[in-house]
Amino acid sequence: MALTPLMVFLVLYLVTSILLNDFYKVPITVAFMVSAMYAIAITRGMPLSQRISHFSEGAGNRNMMLMIWIFILAGAFASSAKAMGAIDATVNLTLHVLPSSMLLPGLFLAACFISLSVGTSVGTIVALTPVAVGIAQQTGATLPLIVATVVGGSFFGDNLSFISDTTIVATQTQGCRMRDKFLVNSRIVVPAALVVLLLYIVLGRDIHAPSDLPPVEWVKVIPYLAVLGTAIAGLNVMLVLLIGIMLAGGIGILGGYYDFWAWFGSMGDGILGMSELIIVTLMAGGMLEMIRLNGGIDYLTSKLTYRVNGKRGAELSVGALVMLADFCTANNTIAIITVGPIAHNIATRYGLDNRKVASLLDTFSCFAQGIIPYGAQMLMAAGLSQLAPTQIMGYLYYPYAIGVVALVSVLLRYPRKYS
Repeated sequence: MALTPLMVFLVLYLVTSILLNDFYKVPITVAFMVSAMYAIAITRGMPLSQRISHFSEGAGNRNMMLMIWIFILAGAFASSAKAMGAIDATVNLTLHVLPSSMLLPGLFLAACFISLSVGTSVGTIVALTPVAVGIAQQTGATLPLIVATVVGGSFFGDNLSFISDTTIVATQTQGCRMRDKFLVNSRIVVPAALVVLLLYIVLGRDIHAPSDLPPVEWVKVIPYLAVLGTAIAGLNVMLVLLIGIMLAGGIGILGGYYDFWAWFGSMGDGILGMSELIIVTLMAGGMLEMIRLNGGIDYLTSKLTYRVNGKRGAELSVGALVMLADFCTANNTIAIITVGPIAHNIATRYGLDNRKVASLLDTFSCFAQGIIPYGAQMLMAAGLSQLAPTQIMGYLYYPYAIGVVALVSVLLRYPRKYS
């Protein structure tokens, strides 16, 4: 019963949209509202006011509010940068730099490199999605494919970066060094990244940059270069976005691209454009707290570990646990925090290598986070590209690939040294 709110959401939003072949028929905000109301209704043993209080605590928890502040700043930056011409100039620069036949694999490599440097998939998506949209408009490429390329590449660094929250949490809960986890994890996912890169080379062979490109307006590119540079330098993502907003406003006003009040207006429009994401984040946080309060995650944990009797089963249970926790929390860091101690107990009991367990926790959580339509990454990419999350899901080759290779690494006992 504790898990049924999640089922209500999936049926109401995903299944209904597929059956009707219309992903706009049921707004995702309405699907979450109905699921949230149902989650409150099925909670027993306390008055309605207390149930609503628990729901509100989940909606307003630290991680959810942090995502909302990022959404607000990201909307303000994206809109003010677009209004002064930064996106068009950055797209033009990208088309100049990348070989004409390598736009798609080049975009994937750029997302991989940036996410590996900054350690955050959300920051990478915020920086690159507007550029990807511009490339799709300039080249006539399929927009969901281009956006999914950025989303997929962003999870490469989310999974491997030394400064990624998931890496830090996975290694801390399993008691291993980040360097050791990186060595094991890279052996698992780098082959998947290479296969996906080859796929993008094949898929992108018909995507070519226009031959009559205008000259690059470098001054308009500065806000994006600053955002990427400060993010790579390790600055907090909120400070990075604030720097981008100030640069976009300063260059826009001094260059005569808009006046002071138009800058304010563009920021306001950008923030309003993120309203759906903010509403979804609040309602998802509240609903998922009710699932936790009613024992949904504890129930899954006990059921999944009941019949484990060997190393393969133990590793599979670790992967299943962190995926289910991610489906229920829509946050891979929180999912690892939730099941990390349980995974450590399983590893100790069955003699698993803690370096591989940390890698499996991180990889399976990134796989789950990468494919759910209500995760922060997918919602951010959808909001910036004006697509439905489900339109992007079919093109998420890298998240699907790391899910497959992680499963294969368990079944084939790979890497052998750590299995």
